[in-house]
Amino acid sequence: MLTAIAIDDEPMALEVVKSHASKVPFLELKSVFTDAIKALDYIRENPVNLIFLDIKMPDISGIELATLIPKETMVIFTTAYSEHAVKSFELDAIDYLLKPFNLSRFLKSCQKAQEWHDLKNGPSHGFLFVKTGYEQIKVNFEDLLFCEATGNYVTFHLPNQKILSRMTLGEVESLLPTGFLKTQRSFVVNTLLIQKIERHQVTISGKTVPVSNTYYDALLEKLN
Repeated sequence: MLTAIAIDDEPMALEVVKSHASKVPFLELKSVFTDAIKALDYIRENPVNLIFLDIKMPDISGIELATLIPKETMVIFTTAYSEHAVKSFELDAIDYLLKPFNLSRFLKSCQKAQEWHDLKNGPSHGFLFVKTGYEQIKVNFEDLLFCEATGNYVTFHLPNQKILSRMTLGEVESLLPTGFLKTQRSFVVNTLLIQKIERHQVTISGKTVPVSNTYYDALLEKLN
């Protein structure tokens, strides 16, 4: 069950969210707020999984508010304006609901949130879903060659595809099984697919990945 609140300075918009939320069996809407500051105080005392968040509000914008909430709290923006979609993507929003939205579109957003919540908190089943933009792509562990971090983004390297996701390498490591190991600060490799190991690099499916001195011994031990 996902717990959620909704924040919007328009009471009628909140009534729409309340009505839709009452029809989603895996969602519990704990409260609604027209005052963003009061909502922020509530979140600090009563953590929730998800926030339905309007963007254009008088005291503080939804974009600004999204930077103040706990990182693990998911956000679905609800707005009448489409020009903020790119910014919402940069803030890792689960979805962007353009008003007026119907129950079907609302339910689709809630399902995305549920899938992401399960991914972060559920057991591993031999695959993970990687969030890229507003999509989530299934990646089988047996097909994943290695992961490469650049800042707050990670590229998942597959035999015929690369998937870029806004995550840290530490977050990715927590989702991967024990067959994956760091070879360098910015790389995690699938040790089951290593074809050749050298002092400063390994070869996986014809691709070379750097190995630093810090991780070389641990990698040898794992392979042997």
